[in-house]
Amino acid sequence: MKIGVAGCGRMGFGMARAMARSGLDVTGFDVRPIEEFGEFANRMAADPGSFAGDREVIITVVRDIAQTEALLFDEQAILGKSPRLRYLVVSSTLSPRYFASLAERMPEGVIVIDAPMSGAQVAADEGRLSFMLGGEEADLDLLQPAFEAMGTKIHRVGPAGAGMTAKVLNNFVAGSAMAGVRQALDWAGDLGVDRERLLALMHDSSGQTWFGSNFDQIEFARNGYDVENTVGILKKDLESCLDAVDPETHSGFPEALVAAIGRLKPIN
Repeated sequence: MKIGVAGCGRMGFGMARAMARSGLDVTGFDVRPIEEFGEFANRMAADPGSFAGDREVIITVVRDIAQTEALLFDEQAILGKSPRLRYLVVSSTLSPRYFASLAERMPEGVIVIDAPMSGAQVAADEGRLSFMLGGEEADLDLLQPAFEAMGTKIHRVGPAGAGMTAKVLNNFVAGSAMAGVRQALDWAGDLGVDRERLLALMHDSSGQTWFGSNFDQIEFARNGYDVENTVGILKKDLESCLDAVDPETHSGFPEALVAAIGRLKPIN
């Protein structure tokens, strides 16, 4: 099938290139000029119409709900320019409540699949992302070659919506680990413990986490909070998780965790 990747930024660009390396028919689209994509520019579409016109599968990898709305319905409005579209695959991490409403707005004949992914930019570049999929088995079978090109760990979680829900729950745990590791490193500096030695110790003990064990390989590990960076995206994902659950369960740790991520300062 002809595949399009809408949103060729930090993650989407690596995903598009991984599928191209596997021999899949893939075209990318982004709001940036195609000249910025170097040798991949010949696979980038210059405008929404030329991108969407012949694509049967479109994978969206934009930042948030506002950008999803702009891409699908408003500024770019690709759903109205995709006469051959069969599958809309949402790889952005969005509120499960929003995803459910999005599925109800699809044009006739278009099936929406949730396929949020986990992994840093290097995993996207190397084609070893983890995917959490929601959809019917037959549809996921058809899309499996694309997921295998982009990732090495593919989890079929349940029907449409289950993948998005699993992703925000996963990111709640990831955010907890990030906040804990960063706080420990801050305290280590204050208390005279070498940070690198502490990370090595935690890797070999009960303080082991994905974030701590891969601290030097994660490109955003030392970043402070900024609404536009990956830490900002993680905070957005945690807020999406809180949007999905009973409001009475928000108080205490969940709200404190979101606030802690929003207060992170860069590590020099």
